[in-house]
Amino acid sequence: QVQMVESGGGLVQAGGSLRLSCAASGRTFVGYATGWFRQAPGKEREFVAAISWTGGRTIYADSVKGRFTISRDNAKNTVALQMNSLKPEDTAAYYCAVSPLTDYSVSRYNYWGQGTQVTVSS
Repeated sequence: QVQMVESGGGLVQAGGSLRLSCAASGRTFVGYATGWFRQAPGKEREFVAAISWTGGRTIYADSVKGRFTISRDNAKNTVALQMNSLKPEDTAAYYCAVSPLTDYSVSRYNYWGQGTQVTVSS
C-alpha cells in the first residue's frame, strides 16, 4: 500500500527546533508537490507548507512564515520541514501528502501519512 511516512517529531521547549522528514513508502511521486499539514485535537487539519517537485515554488501558512522552511531532496525521495522558534501553538500531529500541483488546500492532497507528533511546551 502506498503512503507517506513522517518522522522527526518530539517534545521541545518554546523557542526550540525540530526537523521533520517525509518519505514515500511504496513509490516515488515523480512530478508531484509535497505538502505539510497539522492537526491539533478538536481542530481541523490545516495547511503548513508545500513545495513543488522542482523545488522552484514554496508556499507557507502565514502563521509559520519566517520560522519554518520546507525543502526536498529528490535523490533521496524525501521532503523536510525545518521548524525553528517553535511556539506552543505549533503543537499538533504533523502530516505530509502529495498533490499534482503546489496548493494550499487540504482537499487536493492524497496519500496521507500516519503523522508525527510535535509538542511544544511553554
